[in-house]
Order: sequence, then C-alpha cells, then structure tokens
Amino acid sequence: MQGRLLALLYLHPEVEYSITDAAAGTGASVKAAHQEISRLVEAGLLTDRRAGTSRLVRAAVDSPLARPLTDLLALTYGPLPVLTTALSGLRGAETAYIYGSWAARYNGEPGPPPADVDVIVVGDVDVDDLDERARRAEKILRREVNVRRVRPETWADGTDPFVSTVRARPKVAVPLDEQEQVDA
Repeated sequence: MQGRLLALLYLHPEVEYSITDAAAGTGASVKAAHQEISRLVEAGLLTDRRAGTSRLVRAAVDSPLARPLTDLLALTYGPLPVLTTALSGLRGAETAYIYGSWAARYNGEPGPPPADVDVIVVGDVDVDDLDERARRAEKILRREVNVRRVRPETWADGTDPFVSTVRARPKVAVPLDEQEQVDA
C-alpha cells in the first residue's frame, strides 16, 4: 500500500489529495491511508496542509529524494496510476487491463523487471486517441507502452487466441474513472 500511495502522489506531483481521495486512489481503507500518510509526512516524503476540515497531501518535490524516488516509482508501481490518468475519460472504453510481464510482477510472479507495459482496452475507442494517450504515458514512465484495442464482442466471446491468453494470465484492472477504487 505504501508503494501505491507514493506512486499516486509522486507521479501526480501537481495534485493535492485528501486522505479519502488518496485511499480511494490506492484501494486502501481511509484509516490505513491516514496512518501511512502520517508516517510519510513525518519522514519528509510528503507534505500536508489543512483546508477546513480536510487534510490535503502531496509529494514533497523539494526533497533531495524526490527525483530518484519518482524514477523508481515510475518503474515499479507507476504504470497503474499513470495509465489510470491517461485512460480516464477515454470515449468508448468499457474496461482496460495491464497484462503481460508487468502485471505478472505486480501480482507476485518472479522474473526480471519488465521492459515495457502491455495494455488492452475493451471498447469502441478511437485508435489514434488511444495511441496518443499511450505516448504521453510513455514519457512519464520512460518505457514503451503497447496498447491494443479489442472490441467488446471479441472480449466477451473469448474464443480469439490472443484474448483467451490475456484473460488466462495475470492482469491488473485500470480504472477508467479516476474516482474508482483501484483493486490491487
């Protein structure tokens, strides 16, 4: 949870999150997020401020650890929060998943660090828009993002060899609405 929380905040350094929003963005309970955020503020990795009754937090970008920590988070936890932002509001998208080696490592399978990130988007989406969003994500993640669009009927049918392979292997859901809770 700490890695997901740091990735959310450091890969979106311009955003202040309430404790509730940070919890929702990482799939954690509000109580767990509050405890972890308090530890990270005390360690100097996050900054916080009060706005009325809300406590707002963000990455401590002035810390000497900010750049190397951001780089490490982009390589490890980064694809999920970055792609959540990149694909949010994509017209015609029904669901999206990260699959392949990154999803396998994220789900605990041993192996070398992934060199790229594979994403499947189910829906009737504009391929050019999808490719443009993938290129923006690549700039943040500093690695190739391979996107593939699959029509809803092909995904539902499941008889396509590629689709059946993706469905059978580890995958990580990418929330298409940034307010959705991320499932770990």
